[in-house]
Amino acid sequence: MVANHARSWQPQAPEHTPTEEKKVVVRRQKQGWITKGEKLIYALTSACLLTGGLFMVSYSSSTDTLNREMQSLEQTVQNQQVTNESLLFEVKELSRPERITSIAKENGLEIQDAEVKQVHDFNN
Repeated sequence: MVANHARSWQPQAPEHTPTEEKKVVVRRQKQGWITKGEKLIYALTSACLLTGGLFMVSYSSSTDTLNREMQSLEQTVQNQQVTNESLLFEVKELSRPERITSIAKENGLEIQDAEVKQVHDFNN
């Protein structure tokens, strides 16, 4: 209750006095953390980084594709070399003079010379 008496002792000012001046409120524009120029620089930098990243990913992808194709071709070449070597061995096996003379005798051919010579290919 003591507080209520203290308020009653204070002189109260009239609510509306003609000498009161009008206060003009000046509105200040809020400044952002980043200026327009900085936003432009950040946007260009991020666009360049994004473009560079996409370029690197596409280049890496194409390189990977080429490497896979190259490995596939190397495997095909290696398989073909193995096939060629086996065929060369088979050619040597089938061109033996003993085999040729035995087939000739089975078919009724007579060998006039006792020597059977093997013909070799010469690459000129």
